[in-house]
Amino acid sequence: MSVGRLASLVLAALALWPASLVAGPTREEALKALADTGHADQRRQGARALGETGLMSDVPKLAAALRDSDPLVRELAENAMWQVWSRSGDTTIDRLFATGVEQMQARQGEEAVETFSEIIRRRPEFAEGWNKRATVYYLLGEYKKSLADCDEVIKRNPYHFGALSGYGMIYMQLDQPATALEYFEQALRVNPNLESTRQAVEILKTLLIQRRKDTI
Repeated sequence: MSVGRLASLVLAALALWPASLVAGPTREEALKALADTGHADQRRQGARALGETGLMSDVPKLAAALRDSDPLVRELAENAMWQVWSRSGDTTIDRLFATGVEQMQARQGEEAVETFSEIIRRRPEFAEGWNKRATVYYLLGEYKKSLADCDEVIKRNPYHFGALSGYGMIYMQLDQPATALEYFEQALRVNPNLESTRQAVEILKTLLIQRRKDTI
């Protein structure tokens, strides 16, 4: 049998299989796999699949997986959280969001602010629209505006370790290391895998100790 003939037969057989056997796991299957305490491979598959199918209501379970014993599960869970957060549930908003991200990457700050502001106007419950605008404001040095947007993010998504770290970065710029430390530690309580945040915590602790010594 030729290779071409064999390939045709395989494709024909796949076409006859139920879609559920060909497609990836459903959201329910992914959640079940993520909860499989005995098999890291299953948890990895579950976390990866939730990046594609997960909802905001699944974020607490993904957050719990940030403390999994398997490092790859932790990494996949973090990636999945970002993917879930970046889906608004509206394809038009998602396209606009992608445009805003491209503008950020191209360092088109003012344009990105306009894009994310439009997203916020149309879909104010979408936390990631606020988070991305907070990031742009930070990059533009508009720290008060960035803080205000971080507040809106956390109101809608208290698991947003990115926004919590963002607070810390802003307060470092404002020379308020004690407050920055508090927010970095909050971020680590949600996601203990943030190595750069952990390093910032150690630096700030050293700085605060030195400042206390200097006042004696």
